[in-house]
Amino acid sequence: MKQKDVEPFFATLRAANPLPASELEYTSVFELLAAVLLSAQATDAGVNKATRRLFPVANTPRAILALGQDGLESYIKTIGLYRMKAKHLLEACRILVDEHGGQVPRSREALQALPGVGRKTANVVLNVAFGEPTMAVDTHIFRVSNRTGLAPGKDPLEVELGLVERIPAEYMQDAHHWLILHGRYVCVARTPKCWQCAVTRYCAFSSKTPPPGQ
Repeated sequence: MKQKDVEPFFATLRAANPLPASELEYTSVFELLAAVLLSAQATDAGVNKATRRLFPVANTPRAILALGQDGLESYIKTIGLYRMKAKHLLEACRILVDEHGGQVPRSREALQALPGVGRKTANVVLNVAFGEPTMAVDTHIFRVSNRTGLAPGKDPLEVELGLVERIPAEYMQDAHHWLILHGRYVCVARTPKCWQCAVTRYCAFSSKTPPPGQ
């Protein structure tokens, strides 16, 4: 994608969805952290189904710790890898209580020191909860960035750094939501819906998909 096309690419996405939001459901910074931790290799819908039961009962680090491993597992057992995720969430809650007064820290180093929290999860929390200009690269963003030529890269970190460098500052706060939603519903993995894509004119993908039946 040419540099001159990056700004109108995001301007078009913003015009179509001025206030994008995560499809994960949460009402606090800790709920966001917990939901993102639980969402690894799982769908947002699946995580929401579990947290709608969990959060009314336990939505703070201390309340999660009070559930214990078996108690927590009983709420999230519909999520893939739930035993490991329960273990990580409990360990993360223990650190939050012992080292951060039960609050979610706003530094990348402190976030990534929590079990089950990698760079992507830390970037989501920093961006969504604290307004930092970070880019959380998931499979959708990785695909969209490479396919469109927006920020090609061989791994998520290379794509992340490329996106942070190329995306104009005014779009950084919401850019990862736009890209995730675009990859989830339009620029899908197997057959991208190029015929209904609002930003196809800016996209460098050479094999545009025609409408069905053509």
